[in-house]
Amino acid sequence: MGQPSSNDSLTVRDNRTGKSYTIPIVNNTVQATAFKAIKAARQQGEREENETEKGLRIADKGFLNTAVITSEITYIDGDAGVLRYRGYPIEQLAVHSNFLETSYLLIYGSLPTRSQSKLFEHEVMQHSIAHHDAESLLRAFRYDSHPMSILTSAFAGLGSMYSEANPSLQGQTLYTKGDAACLANMDKQIYRLIGKATTLAAMAYRVRQGRKFVTPPAGLSYTGSFLYQMDHLGEEEYKPSPVLEKALDVLFLLHADHELNASCTTVLQTGSSLVDPYSAIAAGCASLYGPLHGGANEAVIRMLISIGSPDNVPAFVEQVKRREKVLSGFGHRVYKTSDPRSFIVRKTADEVFKVTGKDELLETAMRLHEVAMKDEYFIKRKLAPNVDFCSGLIYRSMGFPLDFFPVLFAVPRVVGWLAHWRQMMLQPGGVKIWRPRQVYVGPSVRDYVPVDERGQDEASSKNTAPTPVVHMGQSKRTMLASFKGKSKL
Repeated sequence: MGQPSSNDSLTVRDNRTGKSYTIPIVNNTVQATAFKAIKAARQQGEREENETEKGLRIADKGFLNTAVITSEITYIDGDAGVLRYRGYPIEQLAVHSNFLETSYLLIYGSLPTRSQSKLFEHEVMQHSIAHHDAESLLRAFRYDSHPMSILTSAFAGLGSMYSEANPSLQGQTLYTKGDAACLANMDKQIYRLIGKATTLAAMAYRVRQGRKFVTPPAGLSYTGSFLYQMDHLGEEEYKPSPVLEKALDVLFLLHADHELNASCTTVLQTGSSLVDPYSAIAAGCASLYGPLHGGANEAVIRMLISIGSPDNVPAFVEQVKRREKVLSGFGHRVYKTSDPRSFIVRKTADEVFKVTGKDELLETAMRLHEVAMKDEYFIKRKLAPNVDFCSGLIYRSMGFPLDFFPVLFAVPRVVGWLAHWRQMMLQPGGVKIWRPRQVYVGPSVRDYVPVDERGQDEASSKNTAPTPVVHMGQSKRTMLASFKGKSKL
């Protein structure tokens, strides 16, 4: 990083005081903490909670323009539709690389040599077998549990099985020292998490199917082993379809990382407390679970099902424009032109459909794509198809249930989470716990009022009163019964 010139700065004049401040610009970035130096006296009548005399705060709801870490991993140019892993265009990696090789690249910073690749793949696959206690944990879930709930709990459960991975037990510098022992221990947890991700996901799938768990087989690829563990029912010399195996590998590669999205940020926020990596990954799963993140491709399929047929697309589009319906699979928080992953997914979809047959929703999807891309409403708002638009169709044609789609997103994203976690643990200066500021707009200081002296308005103002539950069945009968200690409402 070069030294900034004298012109690489921002001059800010505080009109409240007349003072000017010079704030350095490094890598086209200003430090938010520099604004704390811009202080003023509290005005008459101003709330003390504004903390005016303590310096300016930066408000950025949803992190629209706030950088929280310096990274060397993934670069995205949303305006140009660019995605690169460690400098390599995603289009090149999708054609020439594979998921595990790309995983090595994301985590360690360079493409591996043949011997490095062999070692990494061996260790990941060697660590894919789950402990018997993990099997017992997953078997405790109901048959209709959501697979993401199962996967999230499974990752968290792993953290209780490896004491050497827990900084609370081994010391808080376990992953931050950067010496040989630290790196070796970190790598072992990385192998375990990547290796067991497919195993735990397959176990979650088979819980739903009411089937016995399958031990990861020897000699298959990462995605081949995953498909085997989900589908094998005792057939001799069972081998998954090579077309589906390859398609899943490409999709895993595309979903491996996407910079500081919601789930990755959650992993880093959690990891900044120096918790074990299993707990941090479980937190990432919980974040990805939400329909605004990992559930987006599932939402695409539900949308297409609701449309019904290609003939209904124009009417649906008009409903979207009137904000009566929600459009899924178009637009992106980062990409303002096109999602570079979407073109690769469409090509992968063609290969899958050759062996599975075209999904019955494909014509509806293509009609929606055609109409939206010609409509000024969508063009003006830069709502181009994203990676979720076609990936859901691929997963559906491969026979995966809708609620398993987020799991197929989470499994490869474990790699990206680990890459960013490892980078943060080893960053110069150590790890500082993430603690965002807030802008407090609640009540100023007030005195406690005894319960019998409180007015109705204070006890039940808007959005603060609890909603009573309508009790039915046994709960209703119990409330009508009499017994010692029964509470009175």
